[in-house]
Amino acid sequence: MPFVLGIDIGSTAVKGVLYNGKVLKWGLAPTGWSPKDAGSAMIDQLLRRRKVSRGDLMIVATGYGRKTVEGARAVTEITCHARGAHELCPQARTVLDIGGQDSKVILLGPAGEVRDFAMNDKCAAGTGRFFQVLSHALEYDIEQFGAVPANGEIEPLSSMCTVFAESEVIGNLARGVPRDNIARGLLKSIAARSAGMLGKVGMVPPLFFSGGLSRSPSLKCFLEQELNCPVYVHERSQFAGALGAALIGWEGLK
Repeated sequence: MPFVLGIDIGSTAVKGVLYNGKVLKWGLAPTGWSPKDAGSAMIDQLLRRRKVSRGDLMIVATGYGRKTVEGARAVTEITCHARGAHELCPQARTVLDIGGQDSKVILLGPAGEVRDFAMNDKCAAGTGRFFQVLSHALEYDIEQFGAVPANGEIEPLSSMCTVFAESEVIGNLARGVPRDNIARGLLKSIAARSAGMLGKVGMVPPLFFSGGLSRSPSLKCFLEQELNCPVYVHERSQFAGALGAALIGWEGLK
């Protein structure tokens, strides 16, 4: 059987999927300073213990570092995320993907085809980078921050600019505001910003949440409150782009 490797090189993480009619292996690692090196290391990791040479492998790359993978077919993030999201959640008609440095909203047709999309790639507000900086300011690790109970007092956040928000968080801590209250305010702000982006495109439920921040149960809860509808996630939501790349490559072999 032929092998296809889908790789999604994002600004903060590289995701990979090795596929031959079914997923054989998933891979996740930090991108670091060199997308090219991170992509190469991920390919080696996924092929380890598999008697497959790169010459016998189809590689489909997506993400902001997709053009750094030698010999790979490059496919846009929107196309790959739509295909991967449809595989993970076939009933989805809208996809919200919050990555390390950008956010995407994709409207899907019944077969998972892209009907419309919007991207916020000019500012890190509300993205994984925003999440990372502010969790550090609050002295949480990423998992703790994302799992802060959604029920409780909320300290509102006045700015979504990463620099100003960090300064505001530090000021609130100095005033003795409880960390959890500040964290809930931050999560609610990310949810509200995402809801506004979804509203501009014209969200059609069901909504599927992908990207690294989809691992946050509290952010999912705040999104559901903002949108007044269920938000679907999958244990492999973070791999939607890489999975979509692998499936697009596989379907191209037929």
